[in-house]
Amino acid sequence: MTPAAEPVTGLPLRLRAPVPGWELTADVCVVGSGVAGLCVALHARAAGLSVAVVTKVEVDDGSTRWAQGGIAAVLDPADTPAAHAQDTEVAGVGLCDPAAVQALVTEGPERLHQLISWGAAFDRDPTGRLLLTREGGHSTDRIVHAGGDATGAEVQRALRDAVAADPGVTLVEHAMVLDLVRDAAGRAAGVTLHVLGEGSADGVGAVRSRAVVLATGGMGQVYAATTNPGVSTGDGVALGLRAGAVATDLEFVQFHPTSLYLGPDARGQQPLVSEALRGEGALLRDGAGERFMPGVHPLAELAPRDVVAKAITRVQLRDGVDHVWLDARAVPGLADRFPTIVARCRAAGIDPVTDLVPVTPAAHYASGGLATDLTGRTTVPGLYACGEVACTGVHGANRLASNSLLEGLVFAGRIGAALARELPVPAPDAPADDRPEGLVDVAARGPLTATMSARVAALRSGAGLAEAAGRLAALAERTTAVPGVPGWETTDLLTVATAITAAAAARQETRGCHWREDHPDATDDWRVHLDVRLDADGVVQLTRRPVGTPVAVDW
Repeated sequence: MTPAAEPVTGLPLRLRAPVPGWELTADVCVVGSGVAGLCVALHARAAGLSVAVVTKVEVDDGSTRWAQGGIAAVLDPADTPAAHAQDTEVAGVGLCDPAAVQALVTEGPERLHQLISWGAAFDRDPTGRLLLTREGGHSTDRIVHAGGDATGAEVQRALRDAVAADPGVTLVEHAMVLDLVRDAAGRAAGVTLHVLGEGSADGVGAVRSRAVVLATGGMGQVYAATTNPGVSTGDGVALGLRAGAVATDLEFVQFHPTSLYLGPDARGQQPLVSEALRGEGALLRDGAGERFMPGVHPLAELAPRDVVAKAITRVQLRDGVDHVWLDARAVPGLADRFPTIVARCRAAGIDPVTDLVPVTPAAHYASGGLATDLTGRTTVPGLYACGEVACTGVHGANRLASNSLLEGLVFAGRIGAALARELPVPAPDAPADDRPEGLVDVAARGPLTATMSARVAALRSGAGLAEAAGRLAALAERTTAVPGVPGWETTDLLTVATAITAAAAARQETRGCHWREDHPDATDDWRVHLDVRLDADGVVQLTRRPVGTPVAVDW
């Protein structure tokens, strides 16, 4: 590896959790209760391992249940894994790991059928065959849905019920993960937690385990407007970085092209208007009622997400407006086929059956995360990552639609197989580290998300990124000794915001969902991954890693 850029200014990002006051034990600790975490738990139980599933609020409060899109899998005899792989790699703009993509597209159908065996019910035609639809970036119909636009809710229901029926799974709700517990050999041996509602150190406990699997989801709440739920504050990536793990591709934050525009003051989670509508014929129009996607890409409204998001942003900049319009009035059976979307629009005073729908890009998905190998192992022994918190190499510079739930299914199965092969008995605990206790002041959260939305969002520049880095560094000085979950969330948000900004500033090109107006073209020199880690002083370090070169996992 060769250095990619000078490290940014030292920041107090390696803070330490208090000593835990209570403990429970399990063979495997899974942090997160969406599709990735619950699938890992079920695979671990099939191997006879005891499992503790830790979740930040309640089991259904993560991103999975909000997924309106479906699951991509090669189920039509006329479709092929090679075609699915090609679509995935085209969307990833040269940064996908071919081996990871191959695992995804070849193992996906089996994992989908396994999900059905666990109780998930998908939409079928009158003959009982699974209904297949198309979404942006796909060359054929290969997306399965449940309840039209309620796929995530059905997947979450099925997995929740399957886990609840297994007495070998202990569910710990309302507990935020803080730090990794390490044994004397440096291996992950559990996590420390803070129970929500407990404002003092007495609320801190620990799960002791022989392996830890992070499945904490994304980091969309680092932006002022996002499709992600409030729990998506980058906790898993921040924990991994504090523990010395390598993260990669963090600059590739995907902005969903069509979130429902609720006005200039809208903050937090915004309603998603699934691209499945565009797959069924909905069209994008500017303020004059003209379509603009046909002149941008051969697939028009069904182009990859980064292409559509950039096109919308260009129209907004050109016309000085905050949104464009989605015309779904000609979609057959709109209210019946997309009941969730229609209900949310109507709640905002818009009837998509008769009205144009105002839409705008919003932070949606982190294509990067903690770097893993093909079995979900991170660079920290004993620590695995699965789902959006991980970077398996599948998504490259831009995730293909409906590959996210699929990735969780496939790599959860691979992690389950790895856990079944061997789990060592932990050594004695490592000595207490010398990191200081303390958190970033909760009051920094508003300025942090405003900075990220203004300078590190869909459109970026060197000057804007430098300004953002300066603002984040100043916010990092606003520390507090007040314990509690809000402070930990703010600290995690600042950690991932700093890492995203550093990587975005270093990557001097436009590729996938990373758009630099001062470097508008993709170049071969930047067909590399940017690996991010924190050194012993909490300073962000960046290194380049050529595409196709696996991250170094030495355990």
